[in-house]
Parts: sequence; structure tokens; C-alpha cells
Amino acid sequence: MFFKSAKINEFRLWGLMFTMIGMGLMIFGTAGIVLWGETGKIFAAVFMVLGMIGMILSVAVYFWAGMMSTSARIVPCPECNKATKMLGKTDRCMFCKTMLTLDPEQATEPQPES
Repeated sequence: MFFKSAKINEFRLWGLMFTMIGMGLMIFGTAGIVLWGETGKIFAAVFMVLGMIGMILSVAVYFWAGMMSTSARIVPCPECNKATKMLGKTDRCMFCKTMLTLDPEQATEPQPES
């Protein structure tokens, strides 16, 4: 995993990044109208289309994360005792970032408390 968070949260983060990038491109495009008047309309149109593509990607990523979330397995976290959604054989807790696994070969023995 790229970030140290749950897989579902990572997908949501990518959706948020596409939203911010798309909105930023649209705002940057409207600056063309403000700065260059009539000639900036082409500049604005190009960046409005690019921003709209970013927003559509955002919707697709959020939809994909939502569909995965509905089929995710809900397991209790051994550290914080909260129910967390888990994708695949290994994932992280959505709350305390503890590594979780369903594969006995990848599981570690719990550390004794001192």
C-alpha cells in the first residue's frame, strides 16, 4: 500500500485528490477569462474540460470505493476493538492503522504485555 491506511480509505483519498485537482483546473481556467478577456475563453474552455475529466474520474473512484465497501468483510480490530472493513487477505485498521490479516501464515504472535 502506498499510504499507511486502510485500502478503502486510500481509494477515497484518491477520489478526493481527483476532486481537488479537477476543481483547481477549472478555477485556473477561469483565470484566463479574467486575465485575457475574449482571447482567454479558449484557455478557459480547455481547462474546464480537463477539470471536468478530473471530476468524472473522482466520481468513478468514489463509486468504485463504495462498491468495494459494500462487499468488504467486517472484522474486529485486536488493538482498538472497533469493527473495521477489510479488503483482501491483509489490510489495515481504519482507526488505529494496525495490520490485519486473514491468512494464518502471515499472522504474527501477539506481543506479551510487560
